[in-house]
Amino acid sequence: MYRYLERRLVQHLRELLRRTYDLETVNIVVEQPPRIEFGEYALPLAFELARKLRKAPRKIAEEIVAGVGMIPGFEKFEVAGGGYINVRVNRAQLATALAADQIPDAEIPPGKVLVEHSSINPNKAAHIGHLRNAILGDTFVRLLRFAGREVDVQNYIDNTGVQVADVVVGFLHIEKKSQAEIEALAAAPRFDYVCWDLYARVSRWYEEGKANLQARSATLHAIEAGNNETAAIADLISIAVLKRHLETMERLDIEYDFLPRESEILHLHFWDAAFTKLKESGVLAYENDGKNKGCWVMRRAGTSKPLTTGGTEDTEEKITEEDQKVIVRSNGTVGYVGKDIAYHMWKFGLLSRDFGYRKFFRYPNSHDCWISTTSGEKDHPHFGDVAEIYNVIDARQSEAQNTVIEALRGLGHDEAADRYTHFSYEMVALTPRCAAELGYQLSDEDKGRSWIEVSGRKGFGVKADDLLDALIASAGKEVDARHPELSEAERAGIATQVAIGALRYFMLKFTKPSVIAFDFKDALSFEGDTGPYAQYAVVRASNIFRKGGFDPESFCRDASRRVSLCTSNAAASGDEASLVSTEDLAKYLNGESGNDIWELWLAAAKTSYIVGQCIATTEPAYLAKHAFQLAQLFNTFYHLYPILSEADDSRKKFLLTTAAVVRRELIRVLAAMGITVPPVM
Repeated sequence: MYRYLERRLVQHLRELLRRTYDLETVNIVVEQPPRIEFGEYALPLAFELARKLRKAPRKIAEEIVAGVGMIPGFEKFEVAGGGYINVRVNRAQLATALAADQIPDAEIPPGKVLVEHSSINPNKAAHIGHLRNAILGDTFVRLLRFAGREVDVQNYIDNTGVQVADVVVGFLHIEKKSQAEIEALAAAPRFDYVCWDLYARVSRWYEEGKANLQARSATLHAIEAGNNETAAIADLISIAVLKRHLETMERLDIEYDFLPRESEILHLHFWDAAFTKLKESGVLAYENDGKNKGCWVMRRAGTSKPLTTGGTEDTEEKITEEDQKVIVRSNGTVGYVGKDIAYHMWKFGLLSRDFGYRKFFRYPNSHDCWISTTSGEKDHPHFGDVAEIYNVIDARQSEAQNTVIEALRGLGHDEAADRYTHFSYEMVALTPRCAAELGYQLSDEDKGRSWIEVSGRKGFGVKADDLLDALIASAGKEVDARHPELSEAERAGIATQVAIGALRYFMLKFTKPSVIAFDFKDALSFEGDTGPYAQYAVVRASNIFRKGGFDPESFCRDASRRVSLCTSNAAASGDEASLVSTEDLAKYLNGESGNDIWELWLAAAKTSYIVGQCIATTEPAYLAKHAFQLAQLFNTFYHLYPILSEADDSRKKFLLTTAAVVRRELIRVLAAMGITVPPVM
């Protein structure tokens, strides 16, 4: 509702500026006042117009206030200070619409959105850093779907890369395993843990002599070529590890629609088709000398073109050596970025090729996850050919992502490049306390650090399943102590909800550029900016209704129903679902005495507004901040107003409606974060 009213306000202001000043203003900034008593919106518009109109900002503000007239849903416009305009809404009308859960129709951009996240190398167990990627990506998917967008969720599988090759080397050259022996290991539980340890051993083995590295090169070539025993073993390992990754993510309620694999990008000649286009367009150049002799290179993203050009038969422009990005190595192997360019051309429907598809994994809700193959099932969903792409990949991949974007531009696909977003984030580390709790031996120097960096290649890190197990066990101790009367299964279910909520919230509350130092104690706290704190606010609200013998849904319209605002007063033809009247809402919310509770209602009205902000900035941390603010405001309300003992019937209904609205919005916000609420805590 808050977002809808803001749009209505902006529309009226544009019309006013056109009518009064003959101005077309594309962007009208709407701010939020620092205190609730100043109103719900603040407009710095007069300051922005002062230079154009050659008038004092306050004079312009006065003219705007005088000319704006009545806007449905708004009560008052006031000039403040040197030219700010404070705007007040009709509190009772907004509250009535909010209580009835009237969600206005919104303009939804056309086309499907593709979100690619996780993309874990299928060579070992997922770790804590992968969890940040997956939780960020899954939450962004939920946000887009909340906003009405159609979304495909893809998890790119690099099953022909050097990381998989290293594990193959470990099994064949260090452990001397046969294909049959590897297959037997792969069928055992937690095969990904076996590969984790082996991967670290291979890294140490490479350091023992340069000759050992030749095994990596030969293995990598064999995997990329396909149709040989080494490639079959690599496929066996990657498939087994991939299934474990999906099982791990399923514990967090994270699902995927399609798993495109690098092997099919090669074997279905995606790269060949892209390579031809890149050469013909002059994006790629063949290097005849220098350190990159024999390579196909393109201009590194962010470098400028020279004033003069040299030439080869493949391109009119000579790229200086320091500006070159190698796409195809001199030995003929295609680098990661090259295959990624081909893959993204397919995503946008620019390649005239497609994958084969087969069902790979079925979730408990009967949703099927598909995987790429060279030839597959005839009846399958349509993937690719999307309108927008969001790639959730850590900040260290910025250059590679920018190179893909520049390749699209070089091919003449500027519109596609503009709709390709690198959803960048920083790494996850451990606090020294957390590392010690997980059994790692720390030096005195390590103990004095703010955080300890993990390294999968060195075998130092936290496996995702180990972290989940530890969080659930820790939450279980708290639940067991608080609710011994519940069955073991009930306590285990609650502990899982609390642990998953704690983890997801912890990963989301930090802005993406922040390095996260994970800590069990901080994440699982029932106080402060944590998942359990927000969950507990919902449990508290539910307890009010349970103790009073009321159904909270009877105080609000079904949360899933969307209705248009069809009247000027923001209530749909008197179709109100709350048990409290609009007159009572006005009585209890208007004026200075209603400010405290109105601040809670206003926060509850901002869910769609915050979701839109998260999508526009690709920053889910705003949603976590919103959840925390709602929980804080509700807990203050809970302590100040003893609802069930309220003697005045109309005020009691008003307070119950307030609790019901906030409960509904908190559940909705937490669901968008992938967090469910247990019955008790």
